Amino acid sequence: MKLKTKILITFFTIIFVPMAMLYLCLLVLGNFQGRALKSDYDISGVGDMYSGAAVKVFNSLTMAIQQDIAEAAGEDPDRFMDPEYQKELDQRLAGKYSFLIVRRDGVIIYNGSSGDDMEELVRELPDFKDGDGTERRAGSVFIGDSKRLIKQQDLVFSDGSCGSVFIMTYVGELIPQVKQLFGNVILAMLILLILIAMLLALWIYRTILRPIGELKKATNEIKEGNLDYELDIGERDEIGRLCMDFEEMRQRLKDNAEEKLRYEQENKELIRNISHDLKTPITAIKGYVEGIMDGVASSPEKADKYIRTIYNKANDMDKLIDELTFYSKIDTNKIPYVFTKIDINAYFEDCVEELGLELEAKNIDLGFFDYTEEPVTVIADAEQLKRVVNNIVGNSVKYLDKKRGIINIRLKDEGDFVQIEIEDNGRGIAARDLPNIFERFYRTDSSRNSSRGGSGIGLSIVRKIVEDHGGRIWATSKESIGTVMHIVLRKHQEVIYE
Repeated sequence: MKLKTKILITFFTIIFVPMAMLYLCLLVLGNFQGRALKSDYDISGVGDMYSGAAVKVFNSLTMAIQQDIAEAAGEDPDRFMDPEYQKELDQRLAGKYSFLIVRRDGVIIYNGSSGDDMEELVRELPDFKDGDGTERRAGSVFIGDSKRLIKQQDLVFSDGSCGSVFIMTYVGELIPQVKQLFGNVILAMLILLILIAMLLALWIYRTILRPIGELKKATNEIKEGNLDYELDIGERDEIGRLCMDFEEMRQRLKDNAEEKLRYEQENKELIRNISHDLKTPITAIKGYVEGIMDGVASSPEKADKYIRTIYNKANDMDKLIDELTFYSKIDTNKIPYVFTKIDINAYFEDCVEELGLELEAKNIDLGFFDYTEEPVTVIADAEQLKRVVNNIVGNSVKYLDKKRGIINIRLKDEGDFVQIEIEDNGRGIAARDLPNIFERFYRTDSSRNSSRGGSGIGLSIVRKIVEDHGGRIWATSKESIGTVMHIVLRKHQEVIYE
């Protein structure tokens, strides 16, 4: 879910959920309080308070006290002249939003109101009605902006004077159930708002703040150099995608750091190999030169042998330096290729002829077998392809362990491709080492501690050149029997336009 969507959901939740919950609370609590109003005041619900039934409600509040006043007026009218009785009745009326007024011969002898509009109210009180005093009169009178319900009980005191007892009720007041309803609604709204706020806070924390906290922690881990700390956020919003990008960045940093470490180790290995490979011929050259200088080569034949050996060792050093120079070009992807059309059959015939003389001097038989039915043309760099052949043959010569070495080169037609196989009868390569022989600086266990040396980059150069030609190379081998290098190149086919 997008962060924008979450913000919109939060906004509408804050606005509409409380409104919906308020409506629900009013519905539930109103229904509950409505039953209480029905039971206590014989009205159908809170709505009746605003539909003309308010007078009926407030009339019922003081009905019992009104009945007591009527009975007292008939039995003992003079009781209404007793201040204690007056005060008792007024206290009972106070809980009903009402108060008591007692009038005798037009004079107010008790007034339970503390209002400022009492004089105007007294002037509007109904007059005494002739009769036996048992008739109760009730009506309403408006005083200023307030509305009061007036209940009147006329009576005749023992001395013959006329009087009236009035119950004055503030109709504008709310009855207890309505007050309780509003209190309950406010309390319910507060609880709901707190609950919604807590849920929203928890949701925002889980979807926004927690991922940000995890991201901050991951940032600190990477700052401290811990590139193995993984950031796992399941969200798919903007923050989740940010965390995914951060995790991808961390992985790249880790890969770069590992690559840098591996590169440094390879450079150390290269320097170690170079030191070994250069030290061996230099030591030999130094020894033979000292022999000549000391007169050990006393005969022309021995001197010629020493000089030839020095030449061969210098030539080995030159090849090593050339290989290292080429390796530096590989590392920067700056190999100078010159691609041309090459007749692969004629090309390998020349290679075999050139290599044959050198290998014959080392007691190695070189065979060439062409199984193609017609001349095959490829697009290749002749010089770099020759480097491939020389490196492979050089490796074969280095690790031959038979008295009579054999190296065979075969060309095979594979449809749109030509396959070149270079086979030797050397010591072979162990199955565990075979997948790694084309890696830079890799040496098999059998050769690592040998005196044959080698920089460990020859076959990696071979693979790079073959792959840059759009080809593929792999090896098969059996220990103590020999190794076969397989190279596949695509044939060049002329496109004829009609």
